[in-house]
Amino acid sequence: MSTLATTDPKELRPLLHERIEHATDEELEAVRKALLLFEAKRAFDEVGREMDEDWGSGKISEETVAEAIREHRERHPYQ
Repeated sequence: MSTLATTDPKELRPLLHERIEHATDEELEAVRKALLLFEAKRAFDEVGREMDEDWGSGKISEETVAEAIREHRERHPYQ
C-alpha cells in the first residue's frame, strides 16, 4: 500500500514534501503544472461565488452589465 494513501494532512504533508524533494525534473514540472491548475480552479471558484453574491444582491444586473459594455465601447470604439 502506498504511503500516500493516508488522508490525514499531518501525515500527508511531510510525505508529499519528501516525494517532491526526490522528484525528477520532469516530475517536478508536472507537480508545478498540477498546482497551477489547483490555483486556477480555486480562483475561478472564488470569482464564481463572488459573482453569484453580486447578482443576488443586485450589485450586478442586466442593466449594469449593459451599461458597462456601453461605457467600454465608448472608450474603445471599433475601427
